[in-house]
Amino acid sequence: MNKKLLSGPYLVWMVGFTVIPLLLIVYYGLTDKSGAFTLANIVSITTAEHAKALWLSLGLSFISTMICLVLAYPLAMILRKRGVGRGSFVVFIFILPMWMNFLLRTLAWQTLLERNGVINGILKALHLPGQSLINTPGAIILGMVYNFLPFMVLPIYNVLCKIDDNTINAAHDLGADFYQTLVRIWMPLSIPGIISGITMVFVPALTTFVISNLLGGSKILLIGNVIEQEFTRGSNWHLGSGLSLVLMIFILASMALIAKYDKEGEGTAF
Repeated sequence: MNKKLLSGPYLVWMVGFTVIPLLLIVYYGLTDKSGAFTLANIVSITTAEHAKALWLSLGLSFISTMICLVLAYPLAMILRKRGVGRGSFVVFIFILPMWMNFLLRTLAWQTLLERNGVINGILKALHLPGQSLINTPGAIILGMVYNFLPFMVLPIYNVLCKIDDNTINAAHDLGADFYQTLVRIWMPLSIPGIISGITMVFVPALTTFVISNLLGGSKILLIGNVIEQEFTRGSNWHLGSGLSLVLMIFILASMALIAKYDKEGEGTAF
């Protein structure tokens, strides 16, 4: 049997569920309701409402990504130092949340953070003042970090595992301390994993609308919420597609970064 035939089902799947939907987005984004060509849908990102949602999305996504990076890098180093294998139970714990329903995980945080939720209930039991945690940018950032942290830990951990111990020992033998080894050895060699992790966190954080809907109470509109509303409530597929094309610029930029710094796919092969 020709081995090329084995790729047939995959090609059909990709064309039917990836290529054709993308072409539809491009078509709707570049046309108006009469079918005439227009750039108005894309240019609408410059309106005050849409620009505000985009900048807020960029800001919250950037903060969430940096928090994930700060938390994930030391954790990945600890896992490597302890000799935790890729098939170990500890790594399985980090992968497990990715198997659970995204909506249920976010709803769990809504239960924890709401005014009469678990956290405020504990504070009340301790005779401490309650906190307004829900419907705030902080709650959205917390939801992003919780949901996307594994996507930062695993690529970095995967790259760190490939660094030869002899390289680190040689640096110590030459008199390098921990800080010097971290800056000059660990971090440069783990750049593919860092770039992959940043991309895998930043892009979904930028495009999410479920987290902001549930933890922001629909009061904080991100660009993902605006697009979702155009498709579902406003039934304006043309404007929603045009705004989606703007977000594709960030996705393509992320893919370009991965192609430049992770040419061998070291940070994406879990």
